Amino acid sequence: MLKRLALIVLVTIFALPATAGTLDDVRARGKLICGVSEGIEGFSLRDANNVWQGFDVDFCKAVAAAILGDPDKVDYLSLSADQRFEALTKGNIDLLSRNSTWTMRRDLALGLDFVGPIYIDGQSFLVPALYGLNSVRQMEGATICVVRGTTSEVNGPNFFSAAGMQVNFTPFADRDEARKAYEAGECDALTGDRSALAGERAQTADPDAHLLLRDVISKEPLSPVVRQDDPQWTDLVRWVLFALINAEELGLTAEQTDRLRQLGAPMVENFDLDPDWYQHVLSSVGTYADMFERHLGENTPLELSRGLNALWTEGGLLYAPPMQ
Repeated sequence: MLKRLALIVLVTIFALPATAGTLDDVRARGKLICGVSEGIEGFSLRDANNVWQGFDVDFCKAVAAAILGDPDKVDYLSLSADQRFEALTKGNIDLLSRNSTWTMRRDLALGLDFVGPIYIDGQSFLVPALYGLNSVRQMEGATICVVRGTTSEVNGPNFFSAAGMQVNFTPFADRDEARKAYEAGECDALTGDRSALAGERAQTADPDAHLLLRDVISKEPLSPVVRQDDPQWTDLVRWVLFALINAEELGLTAEQTDRLRQLGAPMVENFDLDPDWYQHVLSSVGTYADMFERHLGENTPLELSRGLNALWTEGGLLYAPPMQ
């Protein structure tokens, strides 16, 4: 009886229809649904025309360009730190491109895949310039604004406890709320990823009145995130990221059609992409360097240098496996 029951179960399982993967869903829908932040200058923020712009937005465009041949075929869903991972696991979005730190707990406990570091960051602090602070070690007794559901909410108390310093953290539901509380003087400092704080500083009424400390108290490898149950989709998104990095390293341009087709052939074969998918990507957003300089670089309001996000050939940590 037990053998017969087991056979029935096996037959039932193998008879179930195969479920469509994320790639099939995106193609059928004709749109990529991409989760982004509530609004961080340089990363994902609506402009005066209510159009999403930024470094994380450009990655969404790159994935859409690779699959659909059009970077504008993206619907953006604004998500707080508390909402982002649940929105992905529930299938409300196809891709999370929203300054999210890759940690072991998140990787193993949430059923998610972090496709690879897109920005190497670290936690720091934004303080009023009039305080005259130049080190986190001078923040004894400070009240610090932090966004709930972030690694900063955990790293900050751990750092100050280890340093034997007494500070108070005030958590907020989202970044906009935290920044406004900091600007209103409810907190002595605002903490978060250093790149995000550069964006918050740029959004204040008077950026010059605020100082972003040079101290970094954690490592924050930020990565696009996908669901763990779809390895085909993980591979596709991961190799779009690697393609952007390799394009900078190899000095590629959208005009090098033959070379791009040669490099992109495995993606065409494995995912049935247009032979010119790589050209579509570079025509849409350029290389990793183009994305960085356009939204985050020293000539933007964030005024960030490449630093650790320079190519490995230039002293940074940015490294992608070869495409051939």
